[in-house]
Amino acid sequence: MKTKFLKMLTAIAAMAVVSCGGGGSTAAKTEGSTGSASRSAPTSGGSLHGAGATLPAPLYSQWADAYRSSRGVEVNYAAIGSGGGIRQIQSRTVDFGATDNPLKTEELEKGGLAQFPAAMGGVVLAVNLPDFSGEIKLDGPTVADIFLGKEKKKWNDSRIAGMNPGAKLPDLAVTPVYRSESSGTSFIFTTYLSEVSPTWKSNIGADMAVQWPAGVGGKGNAGVAGFIKQIPGAIGYVEYSFASSNSLPMVTLKNAAGQFVRPNSESFTAAAANANWDAAKDFYLILTNQPGDGSWPIVGVTFILVARQPQDPARVRQVLDFFDYAFKNGQDAASRLGYVPLPSKVTDKIRQSWAAIKGPDGRPVWM
Repeated sequence: MKTKFLKMLTAIAAMAVVSCGGGGSTAAKTEGSTGSASRSAPTSGGSLHGAGATLPAPLYSQWADAYRSSRGVEVNYAAIGSGGGIRQIQSRTVDFGATDNPLKTEELEKGGLAQFPAAMGGVVLAVNLPDFSGEIKLDGPTVADIFLGKEKKKWNDSRIAGMNPGAKLPDLAVTPVYRSESSGTSFIFTTYLSEVSPTWKSNIGADMAVQWPAGVGGKGNAGVAGFIKQIPGAIGYVEYSFASSNSLPMVTLKNAAGQFVRPNSESFTAAAANANWDAAKDFYLILTNQPGDGSWPIVGVTFILVARQPQDPARVRQVLDFFDYAFKNGQDAASRLGYVPLPSKVTDKIRQSWAAIKGPDGRPVWM
């Protein structure tokens, strides 16, 4: 476990510097289907550059390692947050952008972009409760009130104690910790808060960056986790793989069906089962607060953005080949990390959508 933890710290440290070079496979440097790859695979060698959402960074790292071994192509991914990823692909300074906040059709058209999902994953609430090793249960309205700062609550407050009968909760102030930069993880979390709290919806709303009423802001998953570890009584939201790899205690949360569920691949999969991709124009889909006894309520989809009419079709074709390879060969890795792989019917639909991505000569990039 110690070795695994040190490796994760090393990966996080690597996220501190943005690199445009092809030095390592993906190491995020800041925080059997249709569409045959044999006809569309790029020449071996070279490198690709992507940037954006932190939620899928551990998954993209593993996919990139496998792709490099198979194709000899480096995939460098800078986990700078969804807002940064959107801006960089809009300015065409990267080959692909990544976001947990899907763009609507009008936004895609304005930016000349195509969008498709890559995976689904859970956002969890991690806590720092010294000398407390039991399960801590919360419901959505209580979480919303904590982040609203409506009351100076303590962990042994009667409202929290009522959801945790018999638990010896600490006499500590509850300190919320949030993402300080534009973040798709924040979009997923604030979307959930807007669904469970009318006050949050009307006063704050859902977005990648909001005016947080209370608490402490940290940059990226690493920044949020750092404050959680430093502040006794802290609670903050991070993506599941990060919390699990760093052994952060996680909250059990009450879902839309009124059941307390733990965050894990099973509860994420239960929520993802409600995804209606056939009705999702440009794959725009929100999965928070889904019905079902076993559904985790804070699940999101992570998306990829590429130029719809690229000036360099070969590079975009290489990006599509990377994700085609990942869809075919990387689903086990996704499950091991706690993500929910896309069903094959969805990846088939994604490949079909790639026909709309065309080079200057009008020919589809993916054939």
